[in-house]
Amino acid sequence: MQLSCFKAYDIRGKLLEQLDEHVAYRIGRAFAEYLSAKTVVVGGDVRLTSEPLKLALAAGLIDGGATVTDLGMTGTEEIYFATKHLNVDGGIEVTASHNPIDYNGLKLVKAGSQPISGDTGLFAIKELAETYTQAEVEQSLSRYIDNMVSPEDFIAGKSSVSTAKLATSGQYQVICTSQAYVEHMLSYIDLNNIRPLKLVVNAGNGAAGKALDAIETQLRKRGVPVEFIKIHHQPDGTFPNGIPNPLLPESRADTANAVIAHKADMGIAWDGDFDRCFLFDEKGDFVEGYYIVGLLAKAFLDKDPGSKIIYDPRVFWNTEDIVRSAGGVPIKCKTGHAFIKERMRADDAVYGGEMSAHHYFRDFAYCDSGMIPWLLVAELICTSQKTLSQLVKERIAAFPSSGEINRTLRDPDAAIAAVLAKYEASATFIDYTDGIGVEFENWRFNLRKSNTEPVIRLNVESRADIPLMEAKTQELLALLK
Repeated sequence: MQLSCFKAYDIRGKLLEQLDEHVAYRIGRAFAEYLSAKTVVVGGDVRLTSEPLKLALAAGLIDGGATVTDLGMTGTEEIYFATKHLNVDGGIEVTASHNPIDYNGLKLVKAGSQPISGDTGLFAIKELAETYTQAEVEQSLSRYIDNMVSPEDFIAGKSSVSTAKLATSGQYQVICTSQAYVEHMLSYIDLNNIRPLKLVVNAGNGAAGKALDAIETQLRKRGVPVEFIKIHHQPDGTFPNGIPNPLLPESRADTANAVIAHKADMGIAWDGDFDRCFLFDEKGDFVEGYYIVGLLAKAFLDKDPGSKIIYDPRVFWNTEDIVRSAGGVPIKCKTGHAFIKERMRADDAVYGGEMSAHHYFRDFAYCDSGMIPWLLVAELICTSQKTLSQLVKERIAAFPSSGEINRTLRDPDAAIAAVLAKYEASATFIDYTDGIGVEFENWRFNLRKSNTEPVIRLNVESRADIPLMEAKTQELLALLK
């Protein structure tokens, strides 16, 4: 059986066509056998199919020789945390993050929460999972079920696999690591620094609401004066307010409007599995993730001078300027969580950030978190006695950027070659870390193609010259038509 749901960094597929309970079983069994894993933690986001996929996955893991610890409904970072905290051999989160509602997927890590990608075992797991015959899978899976549910019931969130039958195997247990997770989150800030704050939080009906409630409970117990205004807070796998993806401009209005209506200090919105968070200033304006990277780099360097900071090559002049000014060491790395995590481990970097709102932390097993960033920015607002808009205003003016612009093209490689031919003679530097990064004295751009679709991604920035940045952006877009 050929499995088409395996991608470069994770597993994602259309439900019933590419991903169902049989496929989840195959993946779990192959994961355990390939890693010789004896202990694995699993969790799932709020999508209706995440629970049945997770239980079928657990059945495969058990048949592959692993004991499974089920954390219930989780965000991806809770799996990262538990994998290291519990010192197990691997962890798997069932999630499709911000993909359409008829999709789901899995994110895999091995011991120490090290990522498993195409270069580090993901495709080997795929090959092994494809070797099991359908008859073998059905016979093995039948030990954990009474009757296979219909495709309609599966889509509605009903599982064929019985948790009782998993439990009788002696290799399945359900536990909660929420308290330890919250303690770790709060360790990144000094709670004594927090003055009264009002924060709008938008979980997008995803998994973030449950984790945020646990953090709020601890803040209240310790008398930390933070008020949360919660919108779209309750987990709901039907996503009544749309798929949570604040990277899309059309998904930002509810958070922005709530910030203004409640006169909040900041707005925070998450994607479905909350491994990314997106921030809004006190005026309700969305703050590009690029500028948050600079803020967080400065926050870490203030506490840990001379540290190394990893950043992605799409836009970085602001980050480099901040890191060097603060006495840190800036290190450019190819875009993508697997690349950044590997580079952070190699250089023992304290923090890594991508403009796409993925933020990575050395003390969080070099993994990305959607909770740590807003905690750090909230502390920074308090200690600096500045608003978020004041903190980023000067940086935006000094290094204005276009934001990432996507264009669908028939031949992305030909488009990149044509752009390079036009600009290479006059460029002061050309970087091939990820796509092409072309620099001039007062502006630069990065052009790269998607790994999974015929899309070109363009980013442009300048030195304190908004009209130049805007003009060059339009110039490049005209070339890409």
